[in-house]
Amino acid sequence: MLPPADRVPHLPPDSEPERPTLKTIAAATGLAVATVSRALKDAPDIGEETKRRVRETAARLGYRPNRAGVRLRTGKTNVIALVLSTESDIMNHTSRLIYSIAAALRGTAYHLVVMPFFPDQDPMEPIRYIVETGSADGIILNQTKADDPRLRYMQDHGFPFAAHGRSAMGIDHLYYDFDNEAFGRLGARALAERGRKRLYLVAPPRSHMYASHMIHGFTDEALRLGPPFEVTDRVTSDAGGDAIEAAVAARFAEPDPPDGLLLGSTTAGMAAIAAAERSGRVLGRDFDVVAKEAVPMLRRFRQDILIIREDVGRAGEFLARALVARIDKRDWTERQGLEVPVTVEPGG
Repeated sequence: MLPPADRVPHLPPDSEPERPTLKTIAAATGLAVATVSRALKDAPDIGEETKRRVRETAARLGYRPNRAGVRLRTGKTNVIALVLSTESDIMNHTSRLIYSIAAALRGTAYHLVVMPFFPDQDPMEPIRYIVETGSADGIILNQTKADDPRLRYMQDHGFPFAAHGRSAMGIDHLYYDFDNEAFGRLGARALAERGRKRLYLVAPPRSHMYASHMIHGFTDEALRLGPPFEVTDRVTSDAGGDAIEAAVAARFAEPDPPDGLLLGSTTAGMAAIAAAERSGRVLGRDFDVVAKEAVPMLRRFRQDILIIREDVGRAGEFLARALVARIDKRDWTERQGLEVPVTVEPGG
């Protein structure tokens, strides 16, 4: 039987467990407080074994840095903001990017915050908010444009950033990119080598830098090889599956339909196959599809699809580590990276 509420004993405030501090970790590990602090900040002069021991002890003790105190002492938030469009290929490309950045930051002093923006929203809005409020120490963003006001704004304000994609602005900034020109060439060549007579590209939105790279590679290679080709303006590879399926189905209902399709995303690849199959065509016999993917998935959908892989995990890790080095003012030899695809994985 429980005692009445007014007779339940209350512990005095000073009897509650004290919040673990750097001193607590230092006492548990036998290291100096300064060493513990630098280990938690992933300082390059601290050995990996020491960092591992400090992190494990901190996790076991339930240590959490006081963010308000950190900001007062250092002027830093220890936050990296990942700004992403909600139109991105969530189930494949974007999910892998988020995971890889978070994994690269694990064990460092930095934490990841994802800030989405919507198609009807000014892309500058989240960038201005973060920079003006100082709510993060650095920004990672994607879907860069040839002349991107977001990059120029951050460059002009001296705000650390890294981009998943290049620009044509002459700004020397951190980036990692996938060579979409090579992707376009590889795709067009693979389809032509399989005897396809009319090639068809569903590209990203034309305003994005990687769309121009992809379109150039595809059209230039198709012109060199000879088969007729088209780049659809009805839909983009960033659109939803229903919109892509409807657009491709409409094209297959018209005269001279394509029989070799290059798709700029996993969603687009699956939707295009569904559209073609609705017309009674068989993948690998009546038409072929080359699609890009970041996470193994397409083989579970159709065995005969042709795949070009993009290592988004490597991109996320590169961007996170390079940006943290920039924020911490550490030398970092790899400021820019480019993944160049060289193979098309055959179906079957």
